Amino acid sequence: MSLPKHSIILLVICCLVFTVAAQEKPINNLEIGDQAPPFDLPGTDGKNYSLNDFSEYPLLVVIFTCNHCPTAQAYEDKIIKIVEDYRLKGVGFVAISPNDPNAVSLSELGYSDLNDGLDDMKIRAKEKQYNFPYLYDGETQAVSLEYGPVATPHVFVFDQDRALKYSGRIDDTEDPYVTPGNLDLIRALDQLLDQKPVETARTKTFGCSIKWSWKNSWTEKLKQQWAEEPVTLEEMNLNQIRELVANSSENYRLINLWATWCGPCLIEMPELVNTDRMYRGRSFEFITISTDKPNKKAKALQILTKMEAANQNYLYNGDDIYELIEVIDKNWKGSLPYTLLIAPGGEIVFANEGIVEPFELRMEIVKNLGRYYADD
Repeated sequence: MSLPKHSIILLVICCLVFTVAAQEKPINNLEIGDQAPPFDLPGTDGKNYSLNDFSEYPLLVVIFTCNHCPTAQAYEDKIIKIVEDYRLKGVGFVAISPNDPNAVSLSELGYSDLNDGLDDMKIRAKEKQYNFPYLYDGETQAVSLEYGPVATPHVFVFDQDRALKYSGRIDDTEDPYVTPGNLDLIRALDQLLDQKPVETARTKTFGCSIKWSWKNSWTEKLKQQWAEEPVTLEEMNLNQIRELVANSSENYRLINLWATWCGPCLIEMPELVNTDRMYRGRSFEFITISTDKPNKKAKALQILTKMEAANQNYLYNGDDIYELIEVIDKNWKGSLPYTLLIAPGGEIVFANEGIVEPFELRMEIVKNLGRYYADD
């Protein structure tokens, strides 16, 4: 069947638009003395902010940061404290997230419960009670291309004429548990407030790379790799499950009890697989236990394969389902699905009967694994 002429034209236009959008774009490199590029971006508070909205401040700090990066998260409390200390001294602050969330792979979210989209930014800003505007540039990245941040976080300090006076790091350690030796941003602000030149006007930055929209091809490649991973299903008796729950490993174990006939189980499974892809690079493992009868093993494997659940999958081969309930968790009432997060040593730190809310689960996982590189 041939397509109508107008449909072919629309298809060609769509392909051209996608191609242009995916092409690499030139990234500016602001030099000391350059003027602050203008911006007009949406914030997490529902307002749009422009460069002119900060005209009352003799100094302006523009911070490029994001939700997911462990380095950026390690600096959150430091930024909040600096804003608290310096706003009354005449320093304005604004944070901009430069990342295209579609260019962030699940594997890069291992230290976070959130991606870098605007809705996720709203959650993070509310949770941390940011005392500065937090703006989203991930849709076009036009502002970020003009400023040229190289990592998150990356700060730019502008004087009253909005000429760049400092560009670089906040301090010299990304470890929030270590006292920094060089307070680069604070020193630059103090020198500018004292009407002195900034002694070290540019420093290198350390953190996660900017997720430019044209650099998402590897995320698609990774999705394909995941889709090709083998999916297995092994039978397990009651004693083996008891050992599994006791968790003598060094990993946090996310265990999901499910069945092929359980509609809610099948609804939540894709997000559990995504959760595994987020945290499998850390001290974490995802395990499913099918409560189907052994004669349904082939069907259970078929479903797991369709779900791309290339994790540890088991099927309980015992006769008494109530014995399984008692072994898994004495507080489990017996309905499916049932999801537990078990710490090393066997302590159940999270349990949910029914469909689990992905953000709630991931928040609990990150709370236990930690948000910073220093936590590993």
